[in-house]
Amino acid sequence: METIKKYRFLSIILIALFISGFTPMVKKYGKLKIVPKAQNQLILQDLIDKWDDYNIYYSDKYSGYSARSPLGIIFDPKNNDTMLVGNRWKKVKDQKDLIEMTQWICPTTLHEPFLNKILGPDGQFYGYLYYSCGCVNCKMVGDKKMYVFNLEARIEDDGNEADNSGKLSFPLHAPYRHAEVFEVNP
Repeated sequence: METIKKYRFLSIILIALFISGFTPMVKKYGKLKIVPKAQNQLILQDLIDKWDDYNIYYSDKYSGYSARSPLGIIFDPKNNDTMLVGNRWKKVKDQKDLIEMTQWICPTTLHEPFLNKILGPDGQFYGYLYYSCGCVNCKMVGDKKMYVFNLEARIEDDGNEADNSGKLSFPLHAPYRHAEVFEVNP
């Protein structure tokens, strides 16, 4: 009976040490908080209107600059002491391109995009991410500096990357914010 108590005590100590070893890792990663759908378009329109107040970057799967192939858009406020960085995020050149990019996320990914707040491990606000699908990883790489990993194109059930080349997209005009997507039968 005493042997069982020893092992139980030892097991509890090992479990506690194991869990406490992962605590510092949790403090290294940021998180996303979805903006409620009712506020989504209002905040997005405000971000577009005040685009000069942000460092704005987009992610896509191509190497060149293209306003018609975004997977997501990051809005990093200029007036705070935090910074969002990433390797393959490209700077949006002007407001016209930003507007076009917000309209092309849906046709590019075939999913309705939504707005997220990017928060640090302590809940501090870092910026916004407007994207539609996929896993987003945000890792702290310095004091008040967060690395946002590149967004990946959607993967189909067969394991291949989604190919939307057989689809035509027609951007709609206000009040609609996205595009209609139609299948093209060769």
